[in-house]
Amino acid sequence: MKRTVGLSLDEAFIQLTGYKDEILINRFKNLFREKADEVMSKNTVLFDDTVNTLRRLKQDGFNTGIVTTKYHYRIIETLDLHSALDLIDIIVGREDVKVPKPSPEGLLLAIDSLNAQLNDVLYIGDSLVDAKTALAAHVDFAAVTTGTTNEKEFSQYPCIRILKNLSELFNQ
Repeated sequence: MKRTVGLSLDEAFIQLTGYKDEILINRFKNLFREKADEVMSKNTVLFDDTVNTLRRLKQDGFNTGIVTTKYHYRIIETLDLHSALDLIDIIVGREDVKVPKPSPEGLLLAIDSLNAQLNDVLYIGDSLVDAKTALAAHVDFAAVTTGTTNEKEFSQYPCIRILKNLSELFNQ
């Protein structure tokens, strides 16, 4: 299961089952979506430092975004439930791209939407898929070990920092 974190549902299904049959994949995605619609947003818990870190980034004048293999609407629901929707400038979800992460498409779309330059971007992620996405987009990457990926695994990729949590972003 750990290897599927950050992957699209299609890729996760293939990795877990070895099956590449489109009918099975679509059935899995539909069943997953139905159950996720029922439980995911209301059961998502943010890390203790998430909202405060986002607030501080906004106060310091930084644009913030989320690039995810989850659906855009689900991220909006989750952020809204945690009163944090106004802290995010751009959300790029699975339905907003043709090719999911680790393709750089979503990240580049977010960067373009914010009128940012690649060398001004720090992409923060908690999976190897995120590290690969940053590498493919040619942007700096900071890893955070709050997910299923540890420091040793991240050290195989160009990370400007490896953080234990988001609030360490402000520590030098």
